[in-house]
Amino acid sequence: MLLCLYAFNVFMPFLMMIFNSFKTVRDLFLYPFSFPLRPETNNFIEAWKRARLANGYKNSLIVSLSTLVSVIALTSMFAYAISKHEFCLRRLLFSYIMLGLALPARLAVVPLFLLLNSLGLTDTLFGLIILFTAINLPFSIFILKNFMDTIPNELIEAAKIDGGSPFQIYRKIILPLCKPAISIVGIVTFVNVWNDFFFPLIFINDKSKAPVTLGISIFFGEYGNEWPLLFAALTLAMMPSLVLYAFLSRQLIAGMTQGAIK
Repeated sequence: MLLCLYAFNVFMPFLMMIFNSFKTVRDLFLYPFSFPLRPETNNFIEAWKRARLANGYKNSLIVSLSTLVSVIALTSMFAYAISKHEFCLRRLLFSYIMLGLALPARLAVVPLFLLLNSLGLTDTLFGLIILFTAINLPFSIFILKNFMDTIPNELIEAAKIDGGSPFQIYRKIILPLCKPAISIVGIVTFVNVWNDFFFPLIFINDKSKAPVTLGISIFFGEYGNEWPLLFAALTLAMMPSLVLYAFLSRQLIAGMTQGAIK
């Protein structure tokens, strides 16, 4: 019963958003919790055009996928070095990286803006990719390092005896065993970058480079909000995250429940 109540609490806002995206303004305010009496599919067409979601999708996909690849590549190599190699200041370096979990990146928005502006990376998608990659490094390293700690060192020693180089061990042994943890990192990173509104608002001024979140914001007005169009745009915007989760859900559940390599 508790799980059913929790599931209802989680899914109800999504169902309301989808139902209300098919309503007119009048029906939305008269029957906010009901099924759409007269489904209005034009809301999606108008929202797609007015919010320029085609261009927003392109920009968001470029930033999200590029950040995803960068984060997985960098954090998996860093976590492998920290977890399976002994070198000076190893623990100090890991502790330094973990400080990023305690310090919100939004508190450093002014120095970040000055830094990117001095490098000529403001109002560019590449600047957003670098920024989001740096922001998502600490959490991703934390997840992958703790997962790699569960991999028996005997596997690595056996690979070394067979003549495997450190990179070959990383690519052929570590990465395949870490698929569940990599799925967690991938989903969390993609969703965080795709849904972020704050940093694109600060660093992007060119509308042609605006991601989905900035496009949707046009439906928030000074004197009122266009709720049906807003809900339609939000429904369209959340589809990539749902598709990614559908493909990686099994790996995600395995990574959350697997305590050791079996």
